Amino acid sequence: MTTVTTRTVEYPADGLTMIGHLALPAGAGRGPAVLIGPEGPGLSDVLRRRADALAELGYVALAFDLHGGHWFTDPQEMLARVMPLLDDPDRMRGIGRAALDVLLAEPRTDPGRIAAIGYGTGGAIAVELGRAGVDLRAIGTVNGLTTGRPGEAARIRCPVWAGVGSEDPIMPAERRDAFAAEMQAAGVDWRLVVYGGAQHAFHHPTVGHAVLPGVGHHPRQAERAWRDIVGLLAECLPVDPPVAV
Repeated sequence: MTTVTTRTVEYPADGLTMIGHLALPAGAGRGPAVLIGPEGPGLSDVLRRRADALAELGYVALAFDLHGGHWFTDPQEMLARVMPLLDDPDRMRGIGRAALDVLLAEPRTDPGRIAAIGYGTGGAIAVELGRAGVDLRAIGTVNGLTTGRPGEAARIRCPVWAGVGSEDPIMPAERRDAFAAEMQAAGVDWRLVVYGGAQHAFHHPTVGHAVLPGVGHHPRQAERAWRDIVGLLAECLPVDPPVAV
């Protein structure tokens, strides 16, 4: 395990002051970088630890914010904030681009080697950056299988990996099929992995407050999904030395 350096970064987006978590790998040179988007409730310690884990592998990693430092514990309050956001691709792109600007401003970032991954709402933002034509080396989305405006998926320039639980009522089979059809029609290099028995937000450890129906942790599939994400990065955004998968 290598030593990582972390710091909080504040930046404006969506009319809010966002509070992200930046993790830097050991060393001083430039390297590949990863944006990490959180699920609907907001940026949690789970995502901060994932940024740290990627930094340990050699990536500059920024876990970005959605709600100006707020993390929702009331599902209905979260939906009231998130559903209008998911219906507005331009707002999603604005949040993603603001975080990308922070990552690009970091001297350790190689601006030609950036990937975007995310969970739920953050995963939808990662894909929306691709639809906007942002130059990314890879996109990964877990539980964020949204479809975009007609024709815009053709702007995606990199491989797209998507993961979803088979028992996710928020991302049911018809949404999976629509996402796959959009990617295929656009000629995107895409993969979709369905994790058997897993519900929505299966990657996130159980929380101590109310959640939406169909949300639940699945430790085994969460570990598999993380390995798949690391594998995507190793394939499309290798570090030197290469990441062991």
